[in-house]
Amino acid sequence: MDTEDTDRIDAAVLALLRLTLHDGDRAWKEHSWDALGRLHAKGLIFDPVNTARSVQLTPEGLDRSEALFEALFARGGE
Repeated sequence: MDTEDTDRIDAAVLALLRLTLHDGDRAWKEHSWDALGRLHAKGLIFDPVNTARSVQLTPEGLDRSEALFEALFARGGE
């Protein structure tokens, strides 16, 4: 698929990392390695290439993850 919008994919992955957030700033890294690599390059997560089963979000990554989760998945004023 050569028409994929990687920025939108990265936004969705960052938002979904919120679902498995634990220990304040860590999330399970069960997502595309390509997307995790791009999020690392954008400064939103720390280096995902390690033996840990989770990835650490940067402070900016935490803020953006919350905002994206709300924008993409929150229900409006029910």
